[in-house]
Amino acid sequence: MNTSVVWGHPSLRVVLDVSPDGPVGMRSLSRGDTATAHRPRATQPLVELLLPGTGRAHSSHRFSQTAVGRRLAYLGCDQSTDGPWHLLRVHLHDAESGLDAEVFLRSADGVAAFQAWTRVTNRGQAPALLLGVTSFAAAFAGSVDSSDVVRADNEWLGESRWVREPLRGQAVPDLHLSLHGQDGRGRLAVVGTGTWSTGAHLPTGGLIDRDSGQAWLWQIEHNGPWRWEVGERLDGPYVALLGPTDIDHQWQHRLAPGESFTTVPVSVAVSGEGLEGAAAALTAHRRAIVRPHPDRERLPVVFNDYMNTLLGDPTTAKLLPLIDAAAAAGAEVFCVDAGWYDEDGFWWDSVGEWQPSQTRFPRGIKEVLGRIREHGMVPGLWLEPEVIGVRSPMADKLPPEAFLQRGGVRLVENGRYHLDLRHPRAVAHLDQVVDRLVEELGVGYFKLDYNIDPGAGTDLDADSAGDGLLACNRAHLAWLDGVLDRHPGLTLENCASGAMRMDYAMLSRLHLQSTSDQQDFRLYPPIAVAAPMSVLPEQSASWAYPQPDMSDEEIAFALCTGMLGRLYLSGHLDGMSAAQLDSVRDAVRVHKEIRADLARATPLWPLGLPRWDDGALALGLRSGDTTYAGVWRRDDAWSVRLDLPHLAGRAVEIDVLYPRHLPDWDHDWKPGPGVLTLTSRGEEPLSARILRIRTAS
Repeated sequence: MNTSVVWGHPSLRVVLDVSPDGPVGMRSLSRGDTATAHRPRATQPLVELLLPGTGRAHSSHRFSQTAVGRRLAYLGCDQSTDGPWHLLRVHLHDAESGLDAEVFLRSADGVAAFQAWTRVTNRGQAPALLLGVTSFAAAFAGSVDSSDVVRADNEWLGESRWVREPLRGQAVPDLHLSLHGQDGRGRLAVVGTGTWSTGAHLPTGGLIDRDSGQAWLWQIEHNGPWRWEVGERLDGPYVALLGPTDIDHQWQHRLAPGESFTTVPVSVAVSGEGLEGAAAALTAHRRAIVRPHPDRERLPVVFNDYMNTLLGDPTTAKLLPLIDAAAAAGAEVFCVDAGWYDEDGFWWDSVGEWQPSQTRFPRGIKEVLGRIREHGMVPGLWLEPEVIGVRSPMADKLPPEAFLQRGGVRLVENGRYHLDLRHPRAVAHLDQVVDRLVEELGVGYFKLDYNIDPGAGTDLDADSAGDGLLACNRAHLAWLDGVLDRHPGLTLENCASGAMRMDYAMLSRLHLQSTSDQQDFRLYPPIAVAAPMSVLPEQSASWAYPQPDMSDEEIAFALCTGMLGRLYLSGHLDGMSAAQLDSVRDAVRVHKEIRADLARATPLWPLGLPRWDDGALALGLRSGDTTYAGVWRRDDAWSVRLDLPHLAGRAVEIDVLYPRHLPDWDHDWKPGPGVLTLTSRGEEPLSARILRIRTAS
C-alpha cells in the first residue's frame, strides 16, 4: 500500500512516497498554488549513500541506485516551524549496515524553494567508511526528451558563462532503456574541485521542461569540492546534489559507532513558469538564508584603487588625490587594495603579517585612512587571510600543524603556504590581525581575496585528503562567523581571484561578491549580466572603471556595467575632466536612487542568458511595477528586441536613467507581445543605457 508525506506551505508543496515496498523518494515538488502530476511511485531514493562494502546496486559511476540508498527504510518524520521557516525531518534506517539517515528540508514562508542536507549516524557495531552521501536526490517531473539543462562554466576573467541546451543529446543520448529493461549508466556530472569552489564550473544548475514550464534551479552551498549530476532512469530524469566524494575528490570519512556526519547544504527552487520563474524563487530563497547585516540595507557605493588604476602599488602620494576624487564622485567606502603592507615591491611570497608599509606611507597609513574618514567614507583594506608567503616571518612563527600538509610536508602553491584553520594558532593569528586593523586603524571594510588553490586537501588528522579539506572548509566558515560576531558592523567582500569562490556557503555570510578580475571593459558586460543567476543582485559587485582616455560613450559603457548590482568603482578619477567626473557623479546618483529597488528585485534576461561574444546584452531587474533594464551594444549599426512578457498588454513609461547627457536611443513599445525595440544611431560601436520601464497609471 502506497502512503505519502505532504509538507510545505502555500508557496511550496513537497510530496514524499513512503510506501513500504520501495525506497523513500520525492513523488512531486511544486509551488503550493500549482497543480503538478504525480508519479505512480517514486523510485529514485531520497538519499544515496556509497560504502565500499556495498557499492552500487546497478553498475555505473552515478549517485543513483546505490545499494544502501535502495535499502533505506522509512521510520518516520517530524514537521515543525521556527519563525518564518518550515522544517521537515525524515528518518530512514538501513538494517544491514546499521546506518541511520536523516534528511532535513527547510523553507521560508512565501518562497518556492527549500534548503536540504542529510545527517548519517552509525547505529551499528562496526565502523563505516563513507565514500559519498547525497544532500538531495530526486526524480525531475519533466521528460528527458522535453527538458533543457542549464549550467555554467567559470574561470578567471571569463566567469558565469551559462549554457542552456537540450538534456537529450550529447549529455543524455537516447539509449532505448525500455528495450533493455534497466536504468542507464551515464550521466552529466558537473564537478567542482579544491578550494576554488567555482574555479571551473558553478555549483548552480537547473532543469526546465519546455512543454510544461516546470523548472528546478539548485545551488550547492559549499566553499570546497562538490558534484551535481543529472541522468536518465527508466522513469525519467533524476538529479543528485552532493558535497565531496571519493571518486571526484579523494574524500573518505570513517564513521565510528555512535558518530554522525552531516553533508553540505544545498538548495532547490521550483517554478511552473520556466527558468526566470525558478530564478525568482531562488533569488527570494537566497535573501532568506543570508546573515542579517547593516550593509544589506545601506548597499554603499565602494571605490577600490586596484582595477586598471593602482594595480597593487598604493602610496600616500597616489592615494590622497584619488580619495578626494572618489569622495567627490559620491563613493561611500574607499578600499585600499593589495600592496599596503609591502616594503620591497615583491610582496607575493612575503604576505602574512599584515603590517602597514612604512616606505609606501612615510607618515603612516593612518594619514591615508584618516583622509578617507574626513570625507565621510568608510576605510577599507585588502586582505588575503588564508595564506602565508614562504618568505613571511609568520612562516616560522606558526607550528607546522597550522598549515595544510600532505604526507608530513607543508603544501606550497605559487610561493604560499595555506593555513589550516582547524588549528587554534592559525585562528588566533588571523583574529589578532583583524582585531588590530579594526580597533587600531578603524578599518570598517575588508576585501577578502584568495589567490591559490591547494588541491585535494590535507591528510593531517583526517581519514583522507578530501576529509581534511572538508573540515578545513568548515573551520573557515566558523572563523568568518566569529569575525562577524565580534565586529557586527564590519563589511566583508568575497573575492577569490575575481569569482573563484562564488558560493552561498561564503555569500550567506559575506556581503558582496566580486564578479570578475576582467580588466577589459568591453568583455565585462556578459559577466555582469549573467551574475544574478548565481548571486543576489545586491551582492553582485561588477567593476566600473571609467578612465580619462575613454570617449564619453565608453565611460558610460563602463559605468553601466556596475549599476544594476553593487556599484564597484575604480579608475583614475583624479585625472578626469570636469565633464567626465560629472558623468561618473550622475551614474553614482542614479545608482543610489534605485539601489533600494535592486535589493528587492528579481532578475530576468530579455535576450536570454548571455553568450560570451554576443553583440547585444541585456539584464532586467523587476521590482514591483518597475523594471530596470541595462542594455549594452558591442557591435556596429544596431537594433535589438527585448522580450518583456510580464509587461504584455500594458502601457508603459520608458525613461533613460543613465546616461542622460548622451544621444537617446530610439524605442518602440509593442504592448501586445510585450516587446521593446531599441535602436542606437550613434557611430560608436560601444554604448550602453540604463532604462526604467514603469507601467502607466
